[in-house]
Amino acid sequence: MPPRVSTSAPSPLRKLLAIRQPYRCLSCSLRLSQAQTQSAPQPQNASSQTTHFGFQEIPSSDKSSRVSSVFSSVASSYDTMNDLMSLGIHRLWKDHFVRSLNPGSKPFPQSATSPEKEGQRTEPWTMLDIAGGTGDIAFRLLDHATLINNDHSSRVIVSDINPAMLSEGRKRSFSTPYANTPRLSFLEANAESLPPEIEDNSIDLYTVAFGIRNFTHPQKALAEAYRVLKPGGVFACLEFSKVENSVLNAVYKRWSFAAIPIIGQLVAGDRDSYQYLVESIERFPRQRKWRDRIAEAGFMIPGMGEDGDGGWENLTGGVAAIHKGVKPLSRV
Repeated sequence: MPPRVSTSAPSPLRKLLAIRQPYRCLSCSLRLSQAQTQSAPQPQNASSQTTHFGFQEIPSSDKSSRVSSVFSSVASSYDTMNDLMSLGIHRLWKDHFVRSLNPGSKPFPQSATSPEKEGQRTEPWTMLDIAGGTGDIAFRLLDHATLINNDHSSRVIVSDINPAMLSEGRKRSFSTPYANTPRLSFLEANAESLPPEIEDNSIDLYTVAFGIRNFTHPQKALAEAYRVLKPGGVFACLEFSKVENSVLNAVYKRWSFAAIPIIGQLVAGDRDSYQYLVESIERFPRQRKWRDRIAEAGFMIPGMGEDGDGGWENLTGGVAAIHKGVKPLSRV
């Protein structure tokens, strides 16, 4: 009897396994990165057609969907993911990030001759939290405005390209006082091309935490941030960065490449997504280069000296860093 031949279509799982990338340890990942750097030069317009996805080079048109798949996979375990990536310190980083922005504060000191206005704002803040689907930053912004600055009017728009992340944020919002109030809204949108409802010169504070390294064209997102911010408005970015101490750097890289993908497999059943995330950190620009890109978008850089040093704040030795830019005031 001849062997039975199946004519059915391959299962989704088999398709996934067929395209799954091999595991990459620290040493082989770095060798792959170096090999790509040393490869033959590309045509001048190649940079507009390809981009990186971790250590892979892929068509630019594919990155958004592939990043979306990663975050759809990790949405329900987002806190676990960040705990693994930062050894749990991301919560302290986020608290410090929000405190440094002081949302809901008064724009100018009140006059001592106007005590009746003490503690009041003439206008509430409008804040836009990009790639903020789960609400981690947005809830902190509103808590700080309310509890520290007695501001019960400022609001946050949480924007994310990924509906699964936004769904997670909406669920979490029900454990806060802000659910179903005008102070908190959710918007599915691409940060590189925000919808018309986010008008020019309409935002006081634009935040993005642990998201911008996943964008296909970060410079386009910076241009959009500049467009929507009011003159004097602040762009604030919290992102994994480059460790400056060589010993700490070696330990952190060993942890990232050797441990995190394995733990991702054990905890979330998803090794590939965690492999991409640690590789995306390695590909993100160093602090100085990222600061310069923010300046190229038109922002003034607080804290940058005349000698060109500074302009960012390292956290935990550079495992993460805070970058800020201020949109210049309009000329009179």
